[in-house]
Amino acid sequence: MKSVPFKTADHLKTRKDIVAYLNAALEDGEPAVLLEALRNVAQARGGIGTLAKTAGVSRESLYRTLSRRGNPKIDTVMALLRAMGLKLSIDQRKAA
Repeated sequence: MKSVPFKTADHLKTRKDIVAYLNAALEDGEPAVLLEALRNVAQARGGIGTLAKTAGVSRESLYRTLSRRGNPKIDTVMALLRAMGLKLSIDQRKAA
């Protein structure tokens, strides 16, 4: 049996899948996890170049922003989410 590498982007077919995936990344609480999730969504939605053009940022800048060592500004994250047809919302944390 031949194995193939797992690519998260291949499994992000619907907007519902993408929203659930990004919410899970936010729940993790680690910024690097969210950046990786955004990178995977970008790949699923046509690639970094396509997202960069739609968001109005340079492709090189977006690669740096979504890298493991990226530290994006909130306005960049908001522009990326808008370009993906998504929005950021805040919810109250459940009491422990």
